[in-house]
Amino acid sequence: MNCPNCHTKLPSFRNPVPTVDIIIEVGEKIVLIKRQNPPYGWALPGGFVDYGESYETAAAREALEETGLTMQNLIQFHTYSDPGRDPRQHTASTVFIGQAHSHPQAGDDAAEAGLFTEDNLPGLVFDHARILADYFEAKRINK
Repeated sequence: MNCPNCHTKLPSFRNPVPTVDIIIEVGEKIVLIKRQNPPYGWALPGGFVDYGESYETAAAREALEETGLTMQNLIQFHTYSDPGRDPRQHTASTVFIGQAHSHPQAGDDAAEAGLFTEDNLPGLVFDHARILADYFEAKRINK
């Protein structure tokens, strides 16, 4: 890539891409979406942080776009950055937890949306099984 002003070649850096995932609590259940784009499967709602957007704003936006749910009490849970967590590229995802009070509706790139408990989780893509294991363990510890 070259500088648009002086045309000097600029160094190229390979950095992780920032993403967010959201654990949406609806009562005692959590929301998962079935992805309609690769990698296919069930996942936490989430996506890429837009340039100029805070992570909190990205989390609320992605939740609304993919599930139709407006988030309440959004708090940061943990960041997951294993280089292999996303088969498409190296991402670093900051996970948020929030609550909603209605049934999710699939939207944007979600083919389906549903409510699940720890006992009936479907097969999950990315590292979302690990994220949810950490989440459920934290819930047990903090009771």
